[in-house]
Amino acid sequence: MSSPNTVSIAASARSSTVDERPQSLRHSDRLYNEDLAPAAQRWGAYNIAAFWMSDVHSVGGYLVAASLFALGLSGWQVMVSLLVGIVVVQRVANIIAAPSQKAAVPFPVICRMSFGVLGANVPALVRGVIAVFWYGIQTFLASSALMMVLLRFFPAMNEWTHLSFLGLSQLGWLCFGALWAAQALVFWRGMDTIRRFIDWSGPAVYVVMFIMAGWLCYRAGWSNIHFTLGDRVLTPKQQLWQMVIAAMIVIGYFSGPTLNFGDFSRYARSMSAVRKGNFWGLPVNFLVFAATTVAMVSATLPVFGEMIDDPIATVARLDSDVVVIIGALTFVTTTIGINIVANFVSPAFDFSNVAPRWISFRMGGMIAAVGSVALMPWKMFANPELIHYTVEALAAVIGPIYGILLVDYYHVQHRRVDVDALFSMQTHQPYWYRKGVNPSAIGALVAASVVSLGLNFAPYFGDLHHFSLIAGALTAAGMYALLARNLRRQRLGSAL
Repeated sequence: MSSPNTVSIAASARSSTVDERPQSLRHSDRLYNEDLAPAAQRWGAYNIAAFWMSDVHSVGGYLVAASLFALGLSGWQVMVSLLVGIVVVQRVANIIAAPSQKAAVPFPVICRMSFGVLGANVPALVRGVIAVFWYGIQTFLASSALMMVLLRFFPAMNEWTHLSFLGLSQLGWLCFGALWAAQALVFWRGMDTIRRFIDWSGPAVYVVMFIMAGWLCYRAGWSNIHFTLGDRVLTPKQQLWQMVIAAMIVIGYFSGPTLNFGDFSRYARSMSAVRKGNFWGLPVNFLVFAATTVAMVSATLPVFGEMIDDPIATVARLDSDVVVIIGALTFVTTTIGINIVANFVSPAFDFSNVAPRWISFRMGGMIAAVGSVALMPWKMFANPELIHYTVEALAAVIGPIYGILLVDYYHVQHRRVDVDALFSMQTHQPYWYRKGVNPSAIGALVAASVVSLGLNFAPYFGDLHHFSLIAGALTAAGMYALLARNLRRQRLGSAL
């Protein structure tokens, strides 16, 4: 039975891209609010490319790019590995974007197709919890950079670092609170403000990075710039294996933002705009960013006498106050950018999906923001093993979610999206399954997560933990295809 309090959104479904339903079909307020409903689609290729720039242009992206060049590979080998990895990410981003762009709905609503209208809360909440963890950590990292700038120009503020509350100093709370509020303000103003913010924040980093890279390379001497940062000597077999691992590191790093991509592709005007934006924002942008990163890291050795792979630490060593301010604030800004697009928007939709009638997009985001403070990320960051095991355990479920969503949309559903059924609690609708939950999807998710977790944490697997994402995705895809074998026949029969 449908809820007595219902609304109709059939008129908002675009007939050119989704399957039409009778106008009389009603939709439950247990599944619907304006934030989850089909959105206006105005984003172009540049907006999509800027989204990826915000994901790439961060302290985390800088550290990942630098670490790959320290694996003992030559510069061209790393670039080949980066290209392979990022092209895989680009391809996955294209196919994961399609259903959300087609129906103009976010990730948790699309999950209703495969997990059921109520079962979708399982993958949504998994993704939401991961995002809350990273939201707190990223905010803390950005606040540390801000604190560095304040202490450099206002040494008297060092007095505020002696007293602490819940493990964070007074100055630390001031910086963390300032950035927490700044992010909340951008988020609270809605997706149009978020779009405008990422449209300039990602490209702005390039201006600063090019200036810093040029200055460092000039000071170091161009002959001292190398694209091989490690001093390991590898055999040809080891080099090939490290190239494969490098590609997997790239794929793993972008697994979260790629899963979140449907939350943004829903606003794209067309799949053509999505594909163009993904091309410029992923392979082209990431290769340029990686090359600039390694030039900067390589130059730090002759300039400072040691190799520095942290951009904030590099900025702090510069002797120009103006450059320090601009550099530090730029990296703070881009960290805010990636935090909003990767770790704020996604849990906002996820938590709203749990109780749409009571939790709006804004309320869902604020729940995530408050939760990030409650986790006290500064304590987690002080214990890298805790971060590793907590986040890796949650992230092990990302691969299986990929496998289930893609097999369901492309193999079971045959790329058909019944938008009205995504918001219906009526038992005869195709996404109701069994009491609103698809047992096949949940079973495949649990089983594949066990495989992914085992591969991730069992010590005797060694470097194979880099492949846990793909192993989980393939296991879940295979299991779901088998479990849902009869589902396709049922759907085809009901359509006749």
